Amino acid sequence: MDITTTGGFAASADRRSLGRTIRAYVALTKPRVLELLLVTTVPVMVLAQQGLPSLWLVIATVIGGSMSAGSAATFNMYIDRDIDAHMQRTENRPLVTGEASPRGALVFAWVLAIGSTLWLGLTTNWLAAGLSALAIFFYVVVYTIILKRRTEQNIVWGGIAGCFPVLIGWSAVTGSLTWTPFILFVLVFLWTPPHYWPLSMKYKDDYDEADVPMLGATRNGSQVGLQVILYAWATVACSLLLIPVAAMGAVYSVSAVVFGGWFICESHVLYNRAVRGEQPRPMRVFHASITYLTLLFVAIAVDPLLPF
Repeated sequence: MDITTTGGFAASADRRSLGRTIRAYVALTKPRVLELLLVTTVPVMVLAQQGLPSLWLVIATVIGGSMSAGSAATFNMYIDRDIDAHMQRTENRPLVTGEASPRGALVFAWVLAIGSTLWLGLTTNWLAAGLSALAIFFYVVVYTIILKRRTEQNIVWGGIAGCFPVLIGWSAVTGSLTWTPFILFVLVFLWTPPHYWPLSMKYKDDYDEADVPMLGATRNGSQVGLQVILYAWATVACSLLLIPVAAMGAVYSVSAVVFGGWFICESHVLYNRAVRGEQPRPMRVFHASITYLTLLFVAIAVDPLLPF
C-alpha cells in the first residue's frame, strides 16, 4: 500500500472522527429540548410585538436562547453522567459512551453559558440576558444538583427553568415584563408535571435502577394519573386566564378551549385505565402534552396577526 492510499484512509478516518465528535457535542445540548424553546419563545415575541417583530431580533433571541438551553443541558449531562449509565433511556448519551470527555463537556457548557449571556445582552437587552443566566442556574443548581435526587417533586420546581423562555422572548421585544408573560410562565410551569410524569411512568424501572425519586416511578399508576389530571386542569385554567389579561381574540380563545379539553380528556383516560388495572399507556399523554402546548403557542402567534 502506497503513502497516498494510506494518507487517504487516515484523512477519511479523521473526518469520521471529527463528525462523531461534532455529533456528540450537539447531542450534549439535547436538541429535542431546543424545539420546545422555539415553540414557546417565538410566539411570545409576536404577542409582545402585537405583530411580527424584527427578523434579526427573533434570530438573535433564538440563537441566544438555544445556547443557553444547550449550556443547561450539557451541565445536566455532566452532573448526571453517573446515573445516566444505569438508565436505558440515557445510556447512549455522549458522556456515557465516551464520545465526549467530562472535561470537554464542562468547558463546552461554560462557553455556552457565558456566550449566551453576552450574546443576548449585546443583541437584545440585559434583562433578557439576565433571565437566561437565571434559567441556567435554576436548571443546573436547583433542579439537577439539589432536587433531582432528593424529592419526587423534583420536576415540579425544577421545571421552572423551562418556563424562562417566555420571559426571555417577551423581554427581548419590550425590555420589560408585564402580567402576560408571567401568566405564560405559570402555564408552562403547570404543564411540565403532566408532560414529564407520564414519561417517568414509562421508564419507571430506569429511575428505580438509578435511584432517582421521580413521582412516576415512586407512586402507582392511579396516584400519578390523579396528579396528571389535577395539573392538566390547572394548565388549561391558566391558559384561559390569558384571554382577559392579554385581550386575546377568537383564534386563541377557541384553541385554548378545544385543545385544552382534549389534553384534559387524555389525562382522564390515563387515570381511568390505571384505576381499572389496565395498561395506562403513559406515552400517549406525553405526546399529547407536546402537541397541546405546540398548538396553543401557535394560536398565541397567530391571534395578534388577525383582526378578530
